[in-house]
Amino acid sequence: MNQKNLFRILIAICLLGNTLTTNAQQMKDGFVKIFNGKSMAGWDADTTFWKVKDNSFVGEVTPQTPIKTNTFLIYRESLPADFELKAKYRISVDGNSGINYRSEELPTIKYALKGYQADIDGGNVYTGQNYEEGNADSLKAKIKTNDWNDIHIIVKGNHMQHYINGVLMSEVTDEDPEKRKMSGLLGFQVHISKTMKVEYRKVFLKEL
Repeated sequence: MNQKNLFRILIAICLLGNTLTTNAQQMKDGFVKIFNGKSMAGWDADTTFWKVKDNSFVGEVTPQTPIKTNTFLIYRESLPADFELKAKYRISVDGNSGINYRSEELPTIKYALKGYQADIDGGNVYTGQNYEEGNADSLKAKIKTNDWNDIHIIVKGNHMQHYINGVLMSEVTDEDPEKRKMSGLLGFQVHISKTMKVEYRKVFLKEL
């Protein structure tokens, strides 16, 4: 074997090792990275309001891009049933967003979802809740304003928990066997607003 071929083999071994290491990191504790930080691969959205910038999904409404209906960045690779989702988010003070799960698309409005939602708003009135009215002051104090926060959603059976920065914000058990949903789409929301901006990054999913 000549020196050039040996060099090529060594490079291939190094690349394989790096790939295995990356895959091992992605699969740590069963969580899989579902956003590569560079593109919308595996996701679907109206690119008028959603883009990828600085390793983040960015949802934004401006005076130049008015919005008439809520619109979602939808994950297309699976329909999670029982799962855990971890991500980081940052939202403007005037922002209104949320993470939908076990959801379905509206047939008459493109990129619209209906289903459970872990709410997120810039004023932290509803952040982390599952459509309850108001957020206790003791919980609001745990949420950073206009800065990065960690969100962790745990869904098992008919039981749903929403954590922000490690603090349990809401816990719901859906006892309606006819209307509850046991699997469906994931999606990040941009809500009808005059102006707003929300960013999501480091998105990991573990299907249970």
